[in-house]
Amino acid sequence: MTVPGSSDLEHHIGEAPLIDQHVHGCWLKTGDRGRFENALNEANTEPLTYPGFDSQLGFAVRAHCAPILGLPKHADPQAYWERRSQVTEDELARRFLPAAGVRDWLVDTGVGGDVADVEKLSALSGNRAHEIVRLEQVAEQAAQAPGDYASAFEEILQRRVATAVGTKSILAYRGGFDGDLSEPSPAEVAEAAGRWRDCGGVRLQDRVLLRFGLHQALRVGKPLQFHVGFGDRDCDLQKANPLYLVDFLRQAGDIPIVLLHCYPYEREAGYLAQAFNNVYLDGGLSVNHLGARSPAFIARTLEMAPFRRILYSSDGFGPAELHFLGAALWRKGIHRVLSAFVSDGDWSEVDAVRVVDLIAHENAARIYRV
Repeated sequence: MTVPGSSDLEHHIGEAPLIDQHVHGCWLKTGDRGRFENALNEANTEPLTYPGFDSQLGFAVRAHCAPILGLPKHADPQAYWERRSQVTEDELARRFLPAAGVRDWLVDTGVGGDVADVEKLSALSGNRAHEIVRLEQVAEQAAQAPGDYASAFEEILQRRVATAVGTKSILAYRGGFDGDLSEPSPAEVAEAAGRWRDCGGVRLQDRVLLRFGLHQALRVGKPLQFHVGFGDRDCDLQKANPLYLVDFLRQAGDIPIVLLHCYPYEREAGYLAQAFNNVYLDGGLSVNHLGARSPAFIARTLEMAPFRRILYSSDGFGPAELHFLGAALWRKGIHRVLSAFVSDGDWSEVDAVRVVDLIAHENAARIYRV
């Protein structure tokens, strides 16, 4: 990923192994152009009425992914789609995933659809992959299990986390962070579970059961991830501000709490990472969607948060391009930011290299033990 004559910092950034600490599976079956262009938009869950390529992410795909397919940078959308459609999704993954330079993938398996699971992602990339267990999926499994809901939830969670490296909640999509997040009583859980089961036990939105799941995750003792900030239209963006989590963070002890994505709350997330010894953040998803503007976002994540609390991720899902693009844009963006710090005399190059390694893989390796 480096070029002849590049600086030591640029060379190091290009070669640094990554731990992608929040990612999903890539597609396994071929789809049409509409599916692909819709995947270039995070917020709109309806078929797009404009070309998905006409976005920062769409331009970034043409700039950085086209050469992997043997096309010139900035190939026009039609040429890109024609070349892409000549290759199977498996072959696309075998090209894009290794090119990302990711050593370990930490895979949220809670998203449905025909995408690669942990084992398949490992095989396609040639690197290790580990599971992140989504709490809301565990809740749905417990709702369908016989007997006491709380006991079923605990049993399923313990079984799944035995081989996983962490847990995740999509509370931001199921009511937001504002409001009580204390642990409910057993009686409250039993009553809420009965109501939910009577309604079918799908798409958990009951606040009592959501709270119950969070506190069960804390007992597991592994990092707990939260979706933070922008996502699709089901997410109430105002209630996805991580500052609402302050009371919960006070209850979390020393369990690592990882704030994902963060845009447009990266500064609030950075403050929390400074204020709490167990809070971490990443910029996955945001970096991809900001494209050419991602260096400014990366710079903002470096403003307040201690450097030992910042993690790399892509949040790639669907097109294998997104798993690669997260890495390519992060490498380019952090080089632009840190090289400016060094050239201005504010940082030494030695310190810049050290910070790159912390974010690229050392921080994630420490908290997830991979």
